[in-house]
Amino acid sequence: MPHIKNALIRYRIIDRCIRNKYKKFPTKQDLREACEEALYGTIDGVNICDSTIEKDMFSMKMEHDAPIKYSKINKGYYYEDPDFSINDIPLTEDDLSSIKFAVSTLMQFREVELFKQFGNAIDKIVDRVSIASNPNDQEINNYIQFESAVSTGGSEFLPQLLDAIKSSTLVTFSYASFVTDQPKNRKVVPLLLKEYRNRWYLISFDQDKVAIITYALDRLKELTITEEVVQKPTDFNPDSYFKYAVGISASNNENPVKIELEANPIAAKYIATQPLHASQEKIKETTKFTLFKLEVLVSEELIRTLLSFGGEIKVNKPLSLQIVLMDRIKKMNEIYKM
Repeated sequence: MPHIKNALIRYRIIDRCIRNKYKKFPTKQDLREACEEALYGTIDGVNICDSTIEKDMFSMKMEHDAPIKYSKINKGYYYEDPDFSINDIPLTEDDLSSIKFAVSTLMQFREVELFKQFGNAIDKIVDRVSIASNPNDQEINNYIQFESAVSTGGSEFLPQLLDAIKSSTLVTFSYASFVTDQPKNRKVVPLLLKEYRNRWYLISFDQDKVAIITYALDRLKELTITEEVVQKPTDFNPDSYFKYAVGISASNNENPVKIELEANPIAAKYIATQPLHASQEKIKETTKFTLFKLEVLVSEELIRTLLSFGGEIKVNKPLSLQIVLMDRIKKMNEIYKM
């Protein structure tokens, strides 16, 4: 990768480190290690030296008016204007060239097993970069709009929790569920970070509940990474744990159920092209309906997904799921009863 492209990437890594409110006042070594790890996967100083970081910060000040200051008291760097971000500065031709280079590299590996789950995301980046030949052309948004999600928060905890998972370190935090809305202190062994519908979740072993519990990161506060190394549950395997899950809800203590549902011709096309679960199979098709079967855990996500089709689908089996759906439909009818 050309030197200019590396420099542009380092600027943004330095910017992210300085703006990290959970690790304030990064040192020159912190910035160097963050850049080297991101670009080369190492922190030994062979590829990036301290003088490179010094030149980068000087260039950021001169070229982008970055208000970088050094705190003698805290022995680290900070922004004099806490609201400053290099991400607010319009992309230059060099920025776009750097992005195109990175995208072309990603495209070479999109079919590799490690990256297959990100195929759609890579395609969206390629499409956006291909369309926006001029990085400052704001009119493009009048002609084409990509799907975007409102950030729910919590992603700032990802680096710390990932480190805790790798090192088997106990973490503590305050958490308020949607049901009680009362914050409680939690002490957990982090096991897995999982994204579902643009929201991040932590799957963990809760020491007080003595069970695997899922916590949404956007409801998590006062995260503390302790120095206590703990033993993870030996029977936890992400693939088997979520094998029968629809959404984020899963359990080692529940058995999946076999579901048969009947869909009208229109709904059947949606279900066939966007399966509800990997186990989904088409077992019968007529001009009036199509039958599907799948084996999953009955969860809130599954129930809401089925209800979203309204009267276009009907669950034939099992009876227990029929009863749950009928109860929800009854409550809906009571709400809209004229």
